[in-house]
Amino acid sequence: MPTMKFIIENHIPYIKGLLEPYATVEYLPYQEITAEAVAEADALVVRTRTRCDASLLDGSRCSFVGSATIGTDHIDLDYCRRRGIAVHNAPGCNAPAVAQYVLSAVGRLMQRDGIGNPSQLTIGIVGVGHVGSIIARWAREIGFKVLLNDPPRKRSEQDFPGVELDEIARDADIITFHTPYTRDGGDATWHLCNREFVTRLRHCRLLINSARGPITDTDALLEGLNTGKIGDVAIDCWENEPNINPQLLERAFVATPHIAGYSQEGKIRGTAMIVEALNKHFGINAKVPATCAPARGAAEVTLARIMDSYNPLADTARLKSCPEQFEQQRNNYDLRHEVE
Repeated sequence: MPTMKFIIENHIPYIKGLLEPYATVEYLPYQEITAEAVAEADALVVRTRTRCDASLLDGSRCSFVGSATIGTDHIDLDYCRRRGIAVHNAPGCNAPAVAQYVLSAVGRLMQRDGIGNPSQLTIGIVGVGHVGSIIARWAREIGFKVLLNDPPRKRSEQDFPGVELDEIARDADIITFHTPYTRDGGDATWHLCNREFVTRLRHCRLLINSARGPITDTDALLEGLNTGKIGDVAIDCWENEPNINPQLLERAFVATPHIAGYSQEGKIRGTAMIVEALNKHFGINAKVPATCAPARGAAEVTLARIMDSYNPLADTARLKSCPEQFEQQRNNYDLRHEVE
């Protein structure tokens, strides 16, 4: 009988059955991951809805927190460091899926507006990490003009071709955000897209947030839509999820329940990263799920292939018809395949 106990959020796919030879495993909805539930757990594996901090972990024997997602803003990293709790996430696991989402949304806008040539449009990418790098590579291959903004990379990489945010505001037709969510420091991203930024926009046809909800200020987006500074928005990550703003939902060209990265391949990669980390931390040998799809995305794409692989307007219609089902639609999403 295993002596260890692992608590795993029940909506993390491709993990059931892998860890049972080594631990007693409980699969719980995030609402039931409480201090009482975690008290006797050695490891906790979650998604973004579970706040991992002193209120959850104090007094527990937990030595490992894994998040099968890219971000860590739901984890109190300083607290975990002080407590000696190892923290692991899954950076880049769903980057190709988010890139697929973004460029499919752009393609649908072009289709609606009768824009046939990608070279007519400039895409401004704010945050050029795993996701932003794939979007930049694919966008150039398709024929878009591309502007990059990433101050940390600009400071650390001598040859990084980054521009200031002002240039993105002035010259980009499409603006898409792919930064982490941070509130402190010189590179804080909370409300990075605020009223000041929106007033500087010159000809923004589409503004996209598929990163973190609080990166874009909802009031600023609505003001931009009302004044014409922003033509349309595509929102996958919302402030105050799941209680999303009904006015922004109504106005959005694309509106989805935080599923931009929800591909089968991305979920497999995310689970694989966490299982590998559990193996190393606890000295076990659980089977690691595998996918042949490259984490850096398809080597070559066309806009038509991306659009054929995923249509965000179907998910938009579903959310607009039942916004109160935001969490249900997210948790029961029919995972799509990435573009090949």
